[in-house]
Amino acid sequence: MDIELLKKKAVLMKQNLNLHSFPVGVKFIFDEKNSVIKGEQLSGYRYCQALMMARHGKHVTIGAEGLTCPAAASAFGFKPLPAGLKTGQGLIGFGITQKAEVGKNMFEGMPKLEQGKLKLLYLFPLETAEIVPDVVIIEDEVENLMWIVLAQVNSQNGKRIESETAVLQGICVDVTLIPYIKQKFNITLGCYGCRDATDIGPNEAAIGFPFKNFENISGYIEYLSEKAIPDSRRKNAYQILLKRTEETSRKI
Repeated sequence: MDIELLKKKAVLMKQNLNLHSFPVGVKFIFDEKNSVIKGEQLSGYRYCQALMMARHGKHVTIGAEGLTCPAAASAFGFKPLPAGLKTGQGLIGFGITQKAEVGKNMFEGMPKLEQGKLKLLYLFPLETAEIVPDVVIIEDEVENLMWIVLAQVNSQNGKRIESETAVLQGICVDVTLIPYIKQKFNITLGCYGCRDATDIGPNEAAIGFPFKNFENISGYIEYLSEKAIPDSRRKNAYQILLKRTEETSRKI
C-alpha cells in the first residue's frame, strides 16, 4: 500500500468510527542510520507514554536511553529485566500479585526481542505517516474497538479471534510486541502501568495488529459504517423496549 492511500484510509477509519484519537503506526528500527527516522526523540518516558503522544498527533522515537520502564526495556531487548521483577517480588510491592511466583510466571511468559538488536521505536499517527509501519495500534473507547475486532473477524472469514494478555505490559507487549513477533491481532484491556502513566480512560482499551492486516480491516470498517455501525448506535431495539416499558407503566 502506498503512503497516500494509507493516510486516506486512516482518515476514513477515524471518521467512520468516530475515534477520539489517531490510529498509530509503530516502526521497529534496527539500524539507527535508517533515514526513515523522524520526530522527537524522547528521554525519560515510558513506552505507553510515547504511544499516548503519537495517538494525540506527534511523531516520536524512543530507545534504550530514553525508555524509563524496565519491563518494557526488557521486552524490547534494550536492557535485561531487573532482578526484582524477574523474581516477581516487585509486583508484590505494586500490589499486583500476592505471590512472587505469580509475578515470576507472568514475566517468564512475556514475549521479548533478543537483547541488543532493536535500536529505536518510531511511533506516529497513521494520518501523517511518511513510511509504512510494522504494527498498527488503536487505543480508544471499547465500542469503537469492537467494530475493528469485527472487521478482523470478517477479514479472516468468520474465524473467532484468540487474544492473549497477562494484564501486565498491556501496551508494550500485548498490542506492540505480540502483533510484531507473532504476526497476530491482539486485544488488551490495559494494565496497571499504562493506566497509571497515561491518559487512557477507564472506558478505553487497545488493539494492535500487523500492518499487513490494515487494508482488509479498513475496508471492512467502511462496509460496517454503511449500516451496522449507525444502526447499532441508534439503539432502536433499546428505544422500543423503553417505550413499551413506559406504556406498560401507564396502564398500571
